[in-house]
Amino acid sequence: MAASNSSLLLPLLFLLSAALYFPAASGRGFCINYGRIADNLPPPEQVAGLVKSIHAARIRLYDADPRVLRAFAGTGVEITVGLGNEHLASMRDPSAALAWVRSNVSCYLPATKITSINVGNEVLTANGTSAPAASPDDLLAAVENVHAALVTLGLDRRVSVTTAHNLGILDASYPPSAGVFRADLEPVLRRLLDFHCTSGSPFMINAYPYFAYRDNPGHVSLKFALFEGDGIVDTKTGLKYENMFEAQIDAAHAAMEKLGYRNVCLQVSETGWPSRGDGGEAGATPENARAYNKNLLRRINQNGGTPMRPDMDLNVYFFALFNENQKPGPASEQNFGLFNPDMTPVYDLGFNSKGSGGKTPSGSPVVVMSPPDGGYMVDGAEGHRLTREGALLSASCLVVSTILLRYNSGFF
Repeated sequence: MAASNSSLLLPLLFLLSAALYFPAASGRGFCINYGRIADNLPPPEQVAGLVKSIHAARIRLYDADPRVLRAFAGTGVEITVGLGNEHLASMRDPSAALAWVRSNVSCYLPATKITSINVGNEVLTANGTSAPAASPDDLLAAVENVHAALVTLGLDRRVSVTTAHNLGILDASYPPSAGVFRADLEPVLRRLLDFHCTSGSPFMINAYPYFAYRDNPGHVSLKFALFEGDGIVDTKTGLKYENMFEAQIDAAHAAMEKLGYRNVCLQVSETGWPSRGDGGEAGATPENARAYNKNLLRRINQNGGTPMRPDMDLNVYFFALFNENQKPGPASEQNFGLFNPDMTPVYDLGFNSKGSGGKTPSGSPVVVMSPPDGGYMVDGAEGHRLTREGALLSASCLVVSTILLRYNSGFF
């Protein structure tokens, strides 16, 4: 038994110390989408360890899979569960919405930290191939009835309700100050923004500079899309935009403000860049994917908001945790992941596999983030700077002490 127990110490050391080296995003922490349209992904129990090792504070799911929710119990990771588009019509029945919340949310609390329900994904711009069909009326009824169910169960202050939108809801987006919603969607968007204003939940958008570049590489600057260009100036406002990502966000801000909802919080539910694509998909390379995600992470860590909302925190969910080999569409759709299914990094974003050949004795890789540039780690809560050696020594002592205490007490 002693040999078996001691074999756990090394992988646990690596896994627990991984969080030390992740350059965590400011605000509420690094956030990532955990999609599972694949037949080769690791079990959720291993994924929970990976998510903790990269210091992710929040994950977004596209369903409410029981095994995933149980795997994240006790981790402290905040979870957004998804209610799929195909279920929205049934949520027009308030009793069905209440039953769904009881079965998929309340029964997992408080062990699993579910903090949000995403009702549908890109419903208003679904074309029959990107997502199952659901009507705008289905969406409105589902959002309102799911929230009413949370109120009934006394959970509305703990769990928020929202939905994610494709930027196709905009009729114009350039320059950012010209952002305006499509006229045919304005009535439903007003209802949704009223809901967000009343409930305090965020308006969510999926923002992808990659698609803007892919669809028009002759006129869209790759450097601007990758946070590496000289920027543009919105001639109406005089505001300078260093990258397309913030320009897209502010186009949505402008559209919201035109309807009178300036104070509704906006968050980014998806953004990312594919590492591979089909022959006609310009820009889908590991080098560009690494540049986009690394530069976005650096931008988030700089604090502050967009040119139009400088005091707003950038709350962003990276897309995605894994490559997903069964996603429909072109090759790019299957290659947005930061990790391969074996939990090794797709490209160098500062992740390094440690241990026996990069794997634990159980066969799962252990991932450690390289320290931020400059050789020190910044503690976001206190702003203390630690040397690389000092941080590693302190963390190692803490982890070893904790593991030995639990080992000697018979926990393992």
